[in-house]
Amino acid sequence: MIVYGSTLSPYVRKVMAFLAEKGLTAELKPGGMGRGGPEFAAASPFGKMPGFTDGDYGLSDSSAIVAYVEAKHPEPSLIPAEPRARGRTIWFDEFADTIVMAAGAKMFFNRFVAPKVLKRPGDTALADAAEANDLPPLLAYLETQIPPSGFLVEDRLTLADIAVASPFANFRHIAVAIDPALYPRTIGYVDAILSRPSFAPLLAAETQFVQSLG
Repeated sequence: MIVYGSTLSPYVRKVMAFLAEKGLTAELKPGGMGRGGPEFAAASPFGKMPGFTDGDYGLSDSSAIVAYVEAKHPEPSLIPAEPRARGRTIWFDEFADTIVMAAGAKMFFNRFVAPKVLKRPGDTALADAAEANDLPPLLAYLETQIPPSGFLVEDRLTLADIAVASPFANFRHIAVAIDPALYPRTIGYVDAILSRPSFAPLLAAETQFVQSLG
């Protein structure tokens, strides 16, 4: 299996962590932002990260990829079969991919990607507004959803946890401040998920890269 992209993308990170939790490995190759060549273009026709190939089968979109992997490698189960649990898992995946990322992309792009990677000024006002106005309601919602077990669905690790925790790594990379007095449960939850062996090596390499760009 090959995953195309960079784990600085929460979507790529989600796929790589999902595979690791399955006990599967994939080769990570560059893709997106002008990289990847014809193989990436074939897997991801609109140039979005991640692209994915498994032999002669190509696919893009992180949620589609993890659904394929779950169907092909059902154990350990990371997308529950029980209807309500599955619905909740898919909801949290969507919450992370669209709602959290809508806020997170404004911050990460304008504070890191634009100035450090693209070498052009970012819209810092937009990033600041997202941190001040868009992020707090999302943190407040999560604070009410995390049960004592520390897992969002079925009191065990599922795609819900992998998807929700992934964007928070980007918040770390740009030093977004999350108030521990207001969101203690969320902070503890994210720290625990991102400390898992499926995430930790990815974050260590990302941090080294981010620091190398100042």
